[in-house]
Amino acid sequence: MSIEATVNAALNLENFALHQSAQLNLLRETLDNQARTVTAIVEAATPKLATSGPLGTNVNTYA
Repeated sequence: MSIEATVNAALNLENFALHQSAQLNLLRETLDNQARTVTAIVEAATPKLATSGPLGTNVNTYA
């Protein structure tokens, strides 16, 4: 293998590594955005419990 071929192979590997790193960062950002969206949807769909008033604040445990 010639020196030129070795240098060319090293540069190609470096470019590949940089491209993979950029793709991984994009994937992480996308997954983080999806996690935030799903969390917001689940929180919005969860009913809130009453904290004051005569209804929904006491549980009758006598049966």
